[in-house]
Amino acid sequence: MIRKWNEESLDHRNALLYAMGISHEDVKRPIIGIINSWNEMNPGHFPLRDVIPEIKEEIYKAGGLALELPSIGICDGICSNTPGDRYTLPTRDLVSSEVETLAELNGLEGMILLSTCDKIVPGMVMGALRVDIPAVVFTGGYMAAGRHKGKLITLTHQKQAYAAYKEGSISREEYKDIVSNVCPGPGACPFMGTANTMCAMAEVLGLSPHGNASVKSQTEAWHEMARVAARGVMDAWKKQLRPSDIIDLESFKNVIRYMMATGGSTNSLLHIPAIAKQMGYEISPLLFDDISREVPHISAIYPNHPSYSMEDFDRAGGLAVVIKELAEAGLINLESKGMFGTLADKISNVENKDLDVIHKVSDPIHQQGGLAVLKGNIGTDSAIVKFSAVDASALSFTGKAKCYDSQDEAWEAILNDEIVAGDVVVIRYEGPKGSPGMPHMETFMAAVLGKGLGSKIALVSDGRFSGATGGLAIGHVSPEAYEGGNIALIENGDKIHIDIEKRCLEIHVSDQTFAERRKLWKRVEKPAKGWLNLYRKISTSAHYGATVYWENETDEPSGY
Repeated sequence: MIRKWNEESLDHRNALLYAMGISHEDVKRPIIGIINSWNEMNPGHFPLRDVIPEIKEEIYKAGGLALELPSIGICDGICSNTPGDRYTLPTRDLVSSEVETLAELNGLEGMILLSTCDKIVPGMVMGALRVDIPAVVFTGGYMAAGRHKGKLITLTHQKQAYAAYKEGSISREEYKDIVSNVCPGPGACPFMGTANTMCAMAEVLGLSPHGNASVKSQTEAWHEMARVAARGVMDAWKKQLRPSDIIDLESFKNVIRYMMATGGSTNSLLHIPAIAKQMGYEISPLLFDDISREVPHISAIYPNHPSYSMEDFDRAGGLAVVIKELAEAGLINLESKGMFGTLADKISNVENKDLDVIHKVSDPIHQQGGLAVLKGNIGTDSAIVKFSAVDASALSFTGKAKCYDSQDEAWEAILNDEIVAGDVVVIRYEGPKGSPGMPHMETFMAAVLGKGLGSKIALVSDGRFSGATGGLAIGHVSPEAYEGGNIALIENGDKIHIDIEKRCLEIHVSDQTFAERRKLWKRVEKPAKGWLNLYRKISTSAHYGATVYWENETDEPSGY
């Protein structure tokens, strides 16, 4: 057994289990917690209830007793463009606390963690690494892509369509038709956003069954993976195999390599450092940028490609084929272990079925990886951009600043045509402490794209982005405005220069001018209560994962 109980405490627990009809024989089995984020407000998590009976059956057949324990399962899309979006990123740390509490309070012998979406997968992995008992992650699969007039549409196209409707480019009827068809069924949104990036993270780390991160939801293949996951957690329990036995710094580097190859979500620069910190590894954005210079971008689905979705990625061979292509070029460590074998085991019987969707490393889409880290006198610690989703014509951009202290203000401005081609829009006080909660700037950038200005306007923000955000969108500017970063001192009309290939984010303002402006600076205080107020007080900056679980924050994370 993983846990040690004395007779009295075990009898006390068992007395309560008897009350729910659990037999005297079954309480002798190892209790495996099914930490389930299923709910009726999140299509990404909605399918997870379908696999509970087969997971319980497989665990029971292997000698365990699976008991279901609910946890938070929020969807970023539900609260997009509302004050509720401030809660989405902090939810990651809250979920990690739930996992830790459920495991330790109940003395679980192992866990199977059911989740799919943006903050829940990394939150569950954070908690699992802190608890360090046998654990497996099973994710919900991707949803089918929507179609409108024969073209791919996804949830983010609704926002673009709204901007086009308000502008008069499409009718209200067409806009409503798009709304009705962007999400044709449950599962993760079918693009390379944060959900699918984080599902891939769990699989590359070795916590999920082979293929789980690129399988369609509710298919027989998905159901079989649930059964594999159940058998896997019992196998790990019998071997007393813990996450710390399989995951090391090289494991996290493999995840970053995969993300660069696939143009993964910018949110990975918040989640991976926060997750790695649970095992004592301090990863900074600088490691992401170093790997981006080494690993080319070889697979593009939306928003990195206009028409390919997760369906195309799956058909081409999915995650395992990307790993195989990187391995053939010596760009990933195949010896990294997992609950279901090594990365070498994962790619032993796969083939690339579509070289247009997943390229060879010798024929990349971009010579560098999908994400880039910028520095300069804006973002003196770091700032990030999804390099793979920026039009080539906008990789170098210079324009005059237009400053807004919230996304709402900037969104209204672009809908009213107050922002025009050539502007560098600055949205600040949307960072971890400033908002607080660091909501995503997806709504503003969707309006930019909906108006056809994706390569003609730049955004610089201390907020973050949806994984589906395209265009010249620079976020995670650290230090943020709330903490007195230079982004707080930018004024309308200041000239800003961006050069992504040179990793440059500069404003043509002297240090002396900044010093004079700083004397007059007054922090913008936005209201926050309860959990958000606590998060503001104890969260780190985006440079350190925007987490409450980063003790001893230093000037620079050691060893990347």
